[in-house]
Amino acid sequence: MNCLTITVPASSANIGPGFDSAGMALNRYLTLHVTPNEEWLFEHRSVHLPQAPSAEDHFIFNIAGKLAGEYRALLPPCKIMVESDIPLARGMGSSASAVVAGIELANQLCKLDLNEQEKLQWAAKLEGHPDNVAAALLGGLVITATPSDEHIEYFQAANIDLDLVLYIPGFELKTEAARKVLPEQFSRSCAASASSIGNMMVAGLLSGDYELAGRMMEADLFHEPYRASLIPNYAEIRREAKQLGAYGTVISGAGPTMISFAPKGVGQTIVNHLQTMLPDYSVQLVKLDVQGLRVNYHVENSVCN
Repeated sequence: MNCLTITVPASSANIGPGFDSAGMALNRYLTLHVTPNEEWLFEHRSVHLPQAPSAEDHFIFNIAGKLAGEYRALLPPCKIMVESDIPLARGMGSSASAVVAGIELANQLCKLDLNEQEKLQWAAKLEGHPDNVAAALLGGLVITATPSDEHIEYFQAANIDLDLVLYIPGFELKTEAARKVLPEQFSRSCAASASSIGNMMVAGLLSGDYELAGRMMEADLFHEPYRASLIPNYAEIRREAKQLGAYGTVISGAGPTMISFAPKGVGQTIVNHLQTMLPDYSVQLVKLDVQGLRVNYHVENSVCN
């Protein structure tokens, strides 16, 4: 087996009213450098990752093993060097990127020849919802729906002409904790209103009416009103970004990171101002990743080391 590199982008999901259904890939990446080896070995090279556990306890290895088992295949042992500039538990899809990476690892090592739809189905099943994994797998802005347990529908758009600004705090917020504050049920009238707001946001994003999209993403009824109290500086970030020209600012995924959608050329001004205002945050100008998952093959093992 020749060595290979698997690269998966970060993602921002929910995007206001697009709860569990709207996600976009960002140009921050999880990368696996895979080389044949006599035994399984993981090595981490990133300030965002803890010390690598044994292979049996590694999340990516277990994802790959589950998928290989579904196809009654065996994973040949490899050494995997993991690089990442996606902080963990910050609402940037770190677990979704790892799920997609694990699926592709099994796909490559076991020669499963999975297509995109099959990868998406497995990723959504293993992650629990499709929004982050769809964006990480496919790239761009991806809207998903699951009309049945057997099939995920998706629409992908790559021509979102915006500056994107991330506000990444120095603390974690687990998705499970962020989900606990959400109501178990919505009234019919509330669900209808929340869904219509989501529809209008998507229409605004796809048509290029970003002012409409910004108003709608900040009018979410599904999750932001309940999670706002978990996010320090939530109201201040939205207010300051809006004053500097942002169309809209929302929680990224389950938080605690937030993301602003701004006109082209305005993002750096927002970064400069908010970084001064929030010295304990990492405020970053990022781009939409339009490629999603990519795999590169190398003949010489030294390329992957």
